[in-house]
Amino acid sequence: MKNLRLIKLLVASGLLFFQSCNYLDVVPDNVATIDNAFTMRSEAIKYLATCYSYLPPDGDPTRNPAYLAGDEFWLDYPTLSIDGTNWNIARGNQNVTNPYVNYWDGYMYNAIRDCNIFLENIRNPEKVRDMTQDERTTWEGEVMFLKAYYHFMLMRHYGPIPTMDVNLSVNTSIEDAKVKRQPIDEVVDYIVKVLDEAIPKLPNTVQSPVTDLGRITKPIALGIKAKVLLYAASPLFNGNTDYATFKNVDGTLFFNQSFQLEKWQKAARAAKEAITACENLGMGLYQFPGTVFPLSDTTMIQMSVRNAVTEKWNREIIWANPTSRAWQMQYSSMAHIDPNNAGNNSVHGTLAPSLKIVDQFYTRNGVPMDEDKTLDFSNKNQLRSGNYVERFNNIQNYQTARVHFDRENRFYANVGFDGGIWFMENSPSRSDENTWTTQLRLGLFGSGLSIPVTTYYPKKLVNWKFAFKDGNSSHIEEYPWPMMRLADLYLMYAEALNESEGPTADVFLYLDKIRKRAGLEGIQESWSKYALNPAKPASKEGLRSIIQRERNIEMSFEGSRFWDLKRWKLAAQELNKNITGWDRNQDKDHPELFYKEQTFFQQRFVAPRDYFWPIRENNLLVNPNLVQNPGW
Repeated sequence: MKNLRLIKLLVASGLLFFQSCNYLDVVPDNVATIDNAFTMRSEAIKYLATCYSYLPPDGDPTRNPAYLAGDEFWLDYPTLSIDGTNWNIARGNQNVTNPYVNYWDGYMYNAIRDCNIFLENIRNPEKVRDMTQDERTTWEGEVMFLKAYYHFMLMRHYGPIPTMDVNLSVNTSIEDAKVKRQPIDEVVDYIVKVLDEAIPKLPNTVQSPVTDLGRITKPIALGIKAKVLLYAASPLFNGNTDYATFKNVDGTLFFNQSFQLEKWQKAARAAKEAITACENLGMGLYQFPGTVFPLSDTTMIQMSVRNAVTEKWNREIIWANPTSRAWQMQYSSMAHIDPNNAGNNSVHGTLAPSLKIVDQFYTRNGVPMDEDKTLDFSNKNQLRSGNYVERFNNIQNYQTARVHFDRENRFYANVGFDGGIWFMENSPSRSDENTWTTQLRLGLFGSGLSIPVTTYYPKKLVNWKFAFKDGNSSHIEEYPWPMMRLADLYLMYAEALNESEGPTADVFLYLDKIRKRAGLEGIQESWSKYALNPAKPASKEGLRSIIQRERNIEMSFEGSRFWDLKRWKLAAQELNKNITGWDRNQDKDHPELFYKEQTFFQQRFVAPRDYFWPIRENNLLVNPNLVQNPGW
């Protein structure tokens, strides 16, 4: 039986887009039965909200493991102004006694249980008689999607999992309740089956944008189906011989040991179907429309990149989660850019991109720094001063490192750095000339409490309407966290198509759409003109490397890299490197000391152990049918 007091608390704290003002007070607190929850529409919508309320707050860096469990961000030790619990994973402290980010116990399976309760009741025509059949069908589709998505989250964390199509009866024997994990292909097939059943029930768009934005639609479900199949096709799940001895208690292998090309083919078809559905509804890559004062072409391009994430409900956003408002993300990502508010302590730039993440962005020619035959980045910390031509990216006559010059627009849009320009809506000049800047060496206004440990900021995550106020306060323009945007789908399609067919025209078409928005030439043009290996895009293997780099750049700071490194089986390579940055403790008169590379941590990723989370060891004692993940 479900206590409706709990439902009320979940709805009140979680699902902001169900904006019926009074429905929380309909049922008295002492009424506590499922029957009451499905007597009428006004009660059933509370249970629908409960099913949504389990969606993780991915826009909160303290709760989204993709932010603090990998290598994209680093923190001060001990942490300042942010809960660094999940950072223990990046520091090699995951454990079996009390695992960090423990989705197995309670949270995710509780979500699936509540979805099953909802579906069982909403499918009963004797329940909730005051709602239309169309609405009943739509709600059923929404919760079927949520159920599939929660299974996908568990699969991404743990690999083989027990699927939960229906809830166990209260009369189930203890032995029958001791469930087993299922082979990964069965898990994927189940998730896709539920999504396929949900998709025809879902609307193309929400009926009431004022109240319903964030509710599940057909493009969302098609996009997540494509992502599930992309994971299933990736090296971690597709013929992974590292798990040749990973078996269930009955001897069944959890991972098929044969690589299956058709998995990539399925992923490509699903991604193209999702793209077509989105574009037929008028979605497209976001383009900044400009503002009341004129801006340079450079700033216009960079604002298109930044606002694709932070502009609420823009045309590129396929799915945004309004329960995750990204305020903590901005609070932890903002630099002190206003000399008149240099003492403002209302924000703390604690999320520090590592130097290797800074290095991943292309040169202005659209190729990696170490592949550009026309530009020399061999001495990254060599000092240079910005000139007039570079004024929209670099402070004129201010010394900063070589690595901050001659980079692509996505670097300047995404990364805040010492000596960089940080354009915002409240620019003091009312233009991108003589606008806000970041000056981070000791003795300059941007130094002190807010400077991150590596000296870099994830500027991309800060809405351009953020503003410091008089005194110790600031205005944070919240935005719903984008769970999926169209550029993500383009990259998924390009990757799956290259793996299934090689470098076809469509692969370049969708990659180049993203590059064009960033002001870059197409991949083939850039490599032929500027790269040391101009033939690299012509092979599947070469283009694979380029696609992975494109994904790391375009999706930087959005929680994608951590999971991508795992599914590509590159985590053991990347998460065993040093976390480095510059020396923030040097003063303004010694930039040559500021730009000496510092090592903050030597990460240690143990393969294959760390590719999946451990199951808490007590669960294995209670249920001997469960098998622990290898290495734990």
